[in-house]
Amino acid sequence: MQHGPAVRRRKLGAELRALRTGAGLTSGEAARLVGWHQSKVSRIETGASGVKPADVRLLLDAYGVQDSQLRELLLVLAGSDEGGGQHHWWHAYRGVLPPTYRDFISLESQASAMRTLETSVVPGLLQTPEYARAVTRAAVGGLTDEAADADERLDALVAVRLARQDVLHGDPPMQLSAVLDEAVLRREIGGPEVMARQLRRLVEAARLPQVRLQVLPFAAGEHVGITGPFVIFSFSRTSDLDVVVLDHLTSSLYLERKEDLQAYTEAFNALRIHALSPEESLDYIAALAGGA
Repeated sequence: MQHGPAVRRRKLGAELRALRTGAGLTSGEAARLVGWHQSKVSRIETGASGVKPADVRLLLDAYGVQDSQLRELLLVLAGSDEGGGQHHWWHAYRGVLPPTYRDFISLESQASAMRTLETSVVPGLLQTPEYARAVTRAAVGGLTDEAADADERLDALVAVRLARQDVLHGDPPMQLSAVLDEAVLRREIGGPEVMARQLRRLVEAARLPQVRLQVLPFAAGEHVGITGPFVIFSFSRTSDLDVVVLDHLTSSLYLERKEDLQAYTEAFNALRIHALSPEESLDYIAALAGGA
């Protein structure tokens, strides 16, 4: 397990190495093209050292990479807050976002698909503003340094969570597949009215073609996801960038090994088998929303 920046360096290095070999270049030839020493190219490709977005641009130009989406994804992995010469939307919130959260958002913004198991709360991409505020207040209420700044920080974090939801309406939209433990639907967050609106929002979301929701009922008993929630990000340009994210209170851990990806993919597939079908899940959530 690694923290976000280390994972990004290794994944970026591996992709740059693949692009170099695809261009028919040795590391020495690539270094000469951009005016570097060969050791710098080697350190970048092994993830031993970080790389500036400007250096990534130089390498991509040298390798003849024209795919704009792939270029932007690799620049995001390099830690760039800019794409196409413009700041990403989360740049305005850098002062309140921890680095690991920025890593998560940057990957989420470029992912083509997201698979997630949620055991406690509704996925952030599907939360209503009121529900998001209640969850965020509970999560960070004890982490603020100055009480006077608490409300302002809370407002900013809620705004970020809602802005993240735009990935579901992009062109093309992210494909979201979520398995929700029944506890997610039963846990009253924000009060009865807030929860009722949130359940109705889930019903609306479940009807979107890019969203697949399944409920894992209590009757399923023990299951492979009982140890906690997780997220799997997938990228259309290259599966080598796929990553599993385990979220914690103050940080996130990233699992990048193929063995880890396979294990969590198999776990997610098993959870889907034990969960209600999307149609049954929609009916179940709608029934709860009707009685909320």
